[in-house]
Amino acid sequence: MIGDPFDLVGGEVGVVCVHGFTGTPYEMRFLGEQLHHAGYTVSGLQLPGHGTTVADLDRTTANDWAAAVTRAVDAMRERCRAVAVVGQSLGGLLALHTAAQRSDLACVATLAAPLWLGGLAMRVAKWTAGSRIRSLPKLGGSDVRDRKVRRENPGYRAVPTRALGELIAFMRVVDDELPRVTAPVLVLHAEHDHTAPVACAARIAERTHAERTRILPRSYHLIASDVEREIVAAEVTAFITRHTGESCVT
Repeated sequence: MIGDPFDLVGGEVGVVCVHGFTGTPYEMRFLGEQLHHAGYTVSGLQLPGHGTTVADLDRTTANDWAAAVTRAVDAMRERCRAVAVVGQSLGGLLALHTAAQRSDLACVATLAAPLWLGGLAMRVAKWTAGSRIRSLPKLGGSDVRDRKVRRENPGYRAVPTRALGELIAFMRVVDDELPRVTAPVLVLHAEHDHTAPVACAARIAERTHAERTRILPRSYHLIASDVEREIVAAEVTAFITRHTGESCVT
């Protein structure tokens, strides 16, 4: 299925790819395939509560999501000599959180990671805080410019409100943890992100002493699969190669 987890066996360097809130591994598949073509072993996990039902997601916590990433990294460590973590949106937060908790990651790449929300997402959070509303429709679909990707994306079409509260609380946790990240960090974000304000990128870069930051001029939020996905893949591949010594296959 288009949104299923993926496992691509390659060389001695492993990359764990983590999708975003209400999403699926589909968001990371193009990037994962490009990394595999470059010679890496790549795992695209499915976070708890995702890929099933909105109600399932609303029963999960940030601890559940973080534990899943930890398990994926531990499994990759058993297979590979070095491991990098790349995350989109919530996945980027989880990548940073993992790096703050452990010192054995080769590097981390965050793609449109939110430290706070903007636009409709912020308004939804305010409207539903403390209310009995269980979920709200995701008006307009995914925050992605590429129309084909927006049509194909199998992520949830609604936002579960309790889980949204978990996400917002987790943003604050990760923001506090950023100075503890010692692994090299790559920050990629889009200028026209309607979900995670582009200013989040500058704060992440400053607080982690990120090695490189790039702001994309055309994409929206889901930059790993949006119109500049090839640029994202090239940036991430070059960054991981620089920090692992793995030769890229062209």
